[in-house]
Amino acid sequence: MTTLSDFTVRSLEGGEVDLAQYEGKVVLVVNTASKCGLTPQFEGLEQLHRELGDDGLVVLGFPSDSFAQEHDSADEIADACQRNYGVTFPMLEKVAVNGADTHPVFQWLKAEQKGLLGGAIKWNFTKFLIGRDGAVLERFAPTATPEELRPRIQEALAA
Repeated sequence: MTTLSDFTVRSLEGGEVDLAQYEGKVVLVVNTASKCGLTPQFEGLEQLHRELGDDGLVVLGFPSDSFAQEHDSADEIADACQRNYGVTFPMLEKVAVNGADTHPVFQWLKAEQKGLLGGAIKWNFTKFLIGRDGAVLERFAPTATPEELRPRIQEALAA
């Protein structure tokens, strides 16, 4: 069975990130964009990261231009996330979440939790909750706020 630990990605700065380092953690994977109406969710995601990080939560942001709302370079993305929302959780490389160039992590996530569109990501800020065993527990719509996810995240942390 494939788990999150089977993937290696690149950080926003370009370094290699082995996702096996998050084994035993609860992970929230989010496709992000800095020019989206949902971008203020960064604030809530950062709050979850800070408040539940010591309990084992890791938030991973994957910028994506799949919806033409993330044209910036890696440096500009990092600067906007830090300056506007105080983001300290890991931001990874900009990836495609739909189409022929879909990043392998998102191919796996979509295969595990299909969603309403038969697998396709509907919009920026689609969220995937991954349990401590590395398996995908649940998929959340872009409009689901980080605060609305808190009870489900806490359940996963307690499991």
